[in-house]
Amino acid sequence: MQGFDYLFFLEVLTGGLLSGVMYSLVAIGFVLIYKTSGVLNFAQGAMLLFAALTFVSLVERGWSYPAAFAATLALMFLIGVTVERTVLRPLVNKPPITLFMATLGLSYIIEGLAQLLWGTQVHELDLGIQDVPLELSGVLISRFDLFAAAVAGLLVAALALFFRYTRTGLAFRAVADDQFAALAVGLRLPRIWATVWAASGLIALVAGLLWGARSGVQFSLSLVVLKAFPVLVLGGFDSIAGAIVGGLVVGAGEKLAEVYFGEYLGGGIESWFAYVLALVFLLVRPSGFFGQKLVERV
Repeated sequence: MQGFDYLFFLEVLTGGLLSGVMYSLVAIGFVLIYKTSGVLNFAQGAMLLFAALTFVSLVERGWSYPAAFAATLALMFLIGVTVERTVLRPLVNKPPITLFMATLGLSYIIEGLAQLLWGTQVHELDLGIQDVPLELSGVLISRFDLFAAAVAGLLVAALALFFRYTRTGLAFRAVADDQFAALAVGLRLPRIWATVWAASGLIALVAGLLWGARSGVQFSLSLVVLKAFPVLVLGGFDSIAGAIVGGLVVGAGEKLAEVYFGEYLGGGIESWFAYVLALVFLLVRPSGFFGQKLVERV
């Protein structure tokens, strides 16, 4: 029996953790909106696709990367604010299933708009970082995965600082804790909701560029959000810290399962392992690692 290869284990684990950071980034877009308004924004995937498709299409038309990024970011802010005013605000206090169906319909509208503006062809996106291995202490790590994890980590840190130390961030936390108390002290919920939707647009842009550079900018890119749902189940739908931890667990777990158990189960574990893990958590801990437990009086 061969001995355990620790270096290989570390390579697989590190690759999984780096992928998990990108899962977390997508999941945080859901958390921001759900935490403040109780809406599970199924359109986040369509926003991710629209952002990546807009950026790469502008670059292909001769725009510089900074100009394309700034224009796409402005457009995503506009979409976020428009969605809040035209969809979320009129449906305030409606049942959760109504809000979910509204965002589901919105996702198809945004995808249709992307197709109308930019077409349906697949685009290659080059961010200037080659996906080649980098050796660190005998462990091979993808340069692109390191770059993507660093960008995602910086964005998460910036958002954490913004929501912790700025006036808008404090208002966001107040609304997330208790909307009625926030209204009682004079906070303007529509403005806070618009800010949060704009922030989700920024997250969609960054996540779209990172995932688009890895797998190509195509309409299947919107399906990346499906991997965010197990992350949310594990971490909790209303916890940013939970989204980070859940992403790391999912990323590492699916890579390790594929490598060490794939040959015994016919392969392909990576595509469904996260959902099995999420189902287990729903059975034993429905609120996730950090989610708030709902207590109802009867």
